[in-house]
Amino acid sequence: MTGLVVAAVDGSKPATAALEWAADDARRRGAALRIVHVREPWAHQYPFHAVEGFADSYGEFCEGVLAAAAERAHQVAPDLEVTTELAEGTVVETLRAASAGADALVVGSRGAGGFSGLVLGSVGLGLTGHAPGPVVVVRRPHRDEYHEVVVGFDGSPHSEAALEFAFEEARARRARVHAVYAWEAPIFSPFATGYTATMHEVFDEESRSARLRLAPWREKHPDVPLVESAVFGHPVPALAEASLVADLVVVGSRGLGGVRGALLGSVSHAVLHRAHCPVAVVRLPEGKR
Repeated sequence: MTGLVVAAVDGSKPATAALEWAADDARRRGAALRIVHVREPWAHQYPFHAVEGFADSYGEFCEGVLAAAAERAHQVAPDLEVTTELAEGTVVETLRAASAGADALVVGSRGAGGFSGLVLGSVGLGLTGHAPGPVVVVRRPHRDEYHEVVVGFDGSPHSEAALEFAFEEARARRARVHAVYAWEAPIFSPFATGYTATMHEVFDEESRSARLRLAPWREKHPDVPLVESAVFGHPVPALAEASLVADLVVVGSRGLGGVRGALLGSVSHAVLHRAHCPVAVVRLPEGKR
């Protein structure tokens, strides 16, 4: 951990929820918080913006967004070290650069330019799976704490990276890690002889495999409780259900079923849309991809 959490703000309600989450997370980690607002360089070049004083007003708006965000962060965590940055460039690329080396980049599910009803905006989607470190997407304001961090685990290197981040978060929250190991049942005819017995055997074997794969993590993090759930079925519904009583869901950017070269897998993409709590998407470190 580097001791830095980066929060992206634009004055929208989802961004404010993300800021509050980031301030609380930085406080728990004993980290500093950097608040970033991106000013797109062409924002004042549109014809309807070409009026006298617009550039100055837009600059004042950007500074006001940062000032309000810093004030809110100190309300959440009065002793937190907070810095602000007004950056210029394309939003996704600028935030990717700003998050380099940070413990996490925290964003709202959609920003001020998002369409009402969308669960995940273009910025959140553009950053998850593309930013160098973990990206946390926050959809709603802070709610009751459950002291549980859920993580999707399938044994892939990406899920191993997700597990590591989940343990960091659980330790900071004095919570437990709930590892969800889901797989889809092999396709047999339900009329095949011994179908039920075969399903029980597969379930037992997969459950045993999950326990064996998670055993080293228990030894590595003996101070953090770890529970596991092995379930038949697609992982997305299982993770969505587990998120109902979780403070955070953590997934790898892609898993064993991911298409080679894809930056964001179908499971992580779907969890971002269906989870009931903030979601962290974790990529493998650069040298391990």
